[in-house]
Amino acid sequence: QVHLVESGGVSVESGGSLRLNCAHSGLTAITMSMGWFRQSPVKEREGVATIELDGTTWYAESVEGRFTISRDSPETTMYLQMNGLKPEDTAMYYCAAGYVSGYCPLETVPYTDWGQGTQVTVSS
Repeated sequence: QVHLVESGGVSVESGGSLRLNCAHSGLTAITMSMGWFRQSPVKEREGVATIELDGTTWYAESVEGRFTISRDSPETTMYLQMNGLKPEDTAMYYCAAGYVSGYCPLETVPYTDWGQGTQVTVSS
């Protein structure tokens, strides 16, 4: 059984930095694509950054150059380093795992396992 637990979300000022953590267990070879997604009260859940088993990464255009996704070794934790935060980055951030073959990695559809989320609030 896949278990995902996010942490690291806090309130910060615009321009600040945060690192989100996703502790995970129970992943198998078919659920090793992982990603960070976010959802705010005014927007649908959207892909932020994803990482494949081979280390290939994908980023939403809105965070490209500011956010960095990574996984440690042995693979028990995934991270999202967020720099240059903006008020529009305010959202609940979720980590997810799934099998994305045939899908755009930033789509939510192929991700079958989700954490409970961690809130990031960026004030102007």
